[in-house]
Amino acid sequence: MAETTQPTPTTAKKKAKRSVPSGAMHVKATFNNTLITFTDKKGNALTTASAGAMGFKGSKKGTAYAAQVASEKAAIAAKQTFGMTSVDVYVKGVGLGRDAAVRALQNVGITVERIQDKTGEPHGGVRPRKARRA
Repeated sequence: MAETTQPTPTTAKKKAKRSVPSGAMHVKATFNNTLITFTDKKGNALTTASAGAMGFKGSKKGTAYAAQVASEKAAIAAKQTFGMTSVDVYVKGVGLGRDAAVRALQNVGITVERIQDKTGEPHGGVRPRKARRA
């Protein structure tokens, strides 16, 4: 009879806890929702949160309070998991959560190095309406 050999079990190596003391916080504030993403200096995403993921529904997602709650959740996760202490903030969009998301960092204890507005500017605009018939 042929012998069957069992493969030796390999244990999964524990991932080393990554330390990211300073990074970036990207805030996308629209009228319908606010998205918060914490990244390292290279732009690799560490933690994310949104007003919708916090349980807000409908028009409540676009409020400043919803943005504050989402920002605090993502900031706490970034601080506890990666030891983040300072961030550069990049804000994009025109929603109500712009300022509230940045102010929420103060409650968590993360210092803001700089704030930069990355909102796009329209150039050329939309196509004009057809000419009215006489």
